[in-house]
Amino acid sequence: MSNVTRKHTALPKAQILIEALPWLTRHNGKTVVVKFGGNAMVDEELKSAFAQDIVFLHHAGLKPVVVHGGGPQISAALDRHGIVSEFKAGLRVTTEDAMDVVRMVLAGQVQRELVGLLNQHGPLAVGMTGEDAHTITATKHQPEIDGELVDIGRVGEITEIDTGAIEALLGDGRIPVVSSIARSQDDGHVYNVNADTAAAALAAALGAETLMVLTDVEGLYEDWPNSDEVISRLTASELEKLLPELASGMVPKMEGCLHAVRNGVTTARVIDGRVQHSILLEIFTDEGIGTMVVPDANPDAEGDAG
Repeated sequence: MSNVTRKHTALPKAQILIEALPWLTRHNGKTVVVKFGGNAMVDEELKSAFAQDIVFLHHAGLKPVVVHGGGPQISAALDRHGIVSEFKAGLRVTTEDAMDVVRMVLAGQVQRELVGLLNQHGPLAVGMTGEDAHTITATKHQPEIDGELVDIGRVGEITEIDTGAIEALLGDGRIPVVSSIARSQDDGHVYNVNADTAAAALAAALGAETLMVLTDVEGLYEDWPNSDEVISRLTASELEKLLPELASGMVPKMEGCLHAVRNGVTTARVIDGRVQHSILLEIFTDEGIGTMVVPDANPDAEGDAG
């Protein structure tokens, strides 16, 4: 290879790396909570690209925390055990028998696989559930349907977060991988909690810089289904106005983003997990992809842009 050719092939790589510099500086030492879900959880190539991204963030000086659920895997396991999957108000009805399966799948299958993928790159990931060290505490959640409170079993509403174990792992240079199961505030049982909600609650409690929620759409659409224009940025108040119109699957994701930015997280983003390396594109480039939610402007904080 001649020197001229070598210069030409190296230059674009250098330019890409340099574009990341201001973002590397800005995010250095910051905690970022990533909710792993959707297609990225089931497609082998996307899974391994996700693991690379998280390890890249770690080596770039950020402190990633991964939170995951496992809807498709839970449904498949319940089928195998002959337990019917039933949903009410968009939430899985979780009987005692179903809860055993949920716990087994999340902590014993999905989390283990993710920890294994991350640890191909070094002794980094440590798996845990919200039960560990009282990380997530919940009480029974009863959704209201047609004015009536409905019992949907062991589905929890988060009441408390203790970040001690996660912070200890981050301090030790590890990547915590958290399954969305909570300990019960009231009895010796455990609860199944929505992973979007758990990720948002952890992001707020950790004082994270960013919450990122991987999903199977490009972001929040401007006027779905009439248009596929994605809203690239909106404030907490703008999002709150839109919530009643959203598709049911998007509600916990966007409510989570709203909770995060109202409770100290600098930005919350919904990004397309079907795009390889979407996390890196979102954090380290000028374009960014998906929808970013920011806190409402604070009139007192003049000149505090960025």
